[in-house]
Amino acid sequence: MFCPGQVQDKTSAYIKMFQFPPFLKPSDLTGIIPPASKIPKIFINQAKTIIESWGLKVILSKNWDKDHFGFAGTDKERLQAFQELLDNKEIKCIFCARGGYGTSRIIDQLDLNGFISSPKWIIGYSDITVLLNKLLIHQYSGIHGPMPINFIEDNSEESLQILKKFLFYGTYPELRIPTYKQNRPGFASGELVGGNLTMLTNSIGTSTQLNTDGMILFIEDIDERMYRVDRMLVHMKRAGMFKKLKGLVVGHFTDITERKEFGYSIEELILSHTEKFDFPVCFGAPIGHIMPNYPIIVGAEVSLHVESNNATLALKENPGN
Repeated sequence: MFCPGQVQDKTSAYIKMFQFPPFLKPSDLTGIIPPASKIPKIFINQAKTIIESWGLKVILSKNWDKDHFGFAGTDKERLQAFQELLDNKEIKCIFCARGGYGTSRIIDQLDLNGFISSPKWIIGYSDITVLLNKLLIHQYSGIHGPMPINFIEDNSEESLQILKKFLFYGTYPELRIPTYKQNRPGFASGELVGGNLTMLTNSIGTSTQLNTDGMILFIEDIDERMYRVDRMLVHMKRAGMFKKLKGLVVGHFTDITERKEFGYSIEELILSHTEKFDFPVCFGAPIGHIMPNYPIIVGAEVSLHVESNNATLALKENPGN
């Protein structure tokens, strides 16, 4: 299921089967890097302590304490620091320290040849969506999940424990999602892709555009106005990203303003743009900018069950079994 060598769909931007990097062992080397916005040192130090408590060794990127007009260093500094971690064969996992803004400024210059010769888990969300998409294009899975800036937030412990167990053992629980009356029931199976809605739409027409044909898509976002969410959904629909979709999982849409003025709820808006399609739609998944933010294994084959009184998302196989 997670092996290469499948026949390529000529209509796809990448092969629809994704490889997992090796799972971790005690004493493995792990990198921490802020590839976009700067991050206060206290979050780096706290995350380093937690990751080391898992039995891992931690190396900080050369730009970890940089500040260049809100970025964690200049584009050149962030690019070089990330490239060093990707090329380091001893590093088995990379935590992106935070998102914010800036990954797309360096994404096309990142060379994945070193990564491909020595694959490693890359973890992040929000602005890091563009990096996870680049991994998919090169046929590798990553993890949309908690970053060091979130490690000591309230309700973060469960998300971190799920992440730790997967990284070391390849085990992942069935994700039970609270019932929403707006859910559109159905069943789907396929590879799970997605991330931050803003980053997904900003990538349309670029080298990291997400291919959703035959996939199950998950989306989340924060700090947007309703008309902007509407505009992004319209953009995705016009780009054909819903046409061959198998299922849609909707995570947190946090601090979205002007809901009343726009006249729709998030659920109503999403359903209005997908009403011509028959794939299941599940709302309320614990994915996004507030905790719990469950780690999502991007590119993993999953099953999605959406019923009137229950919704579940599960790996079709636990690779650690």
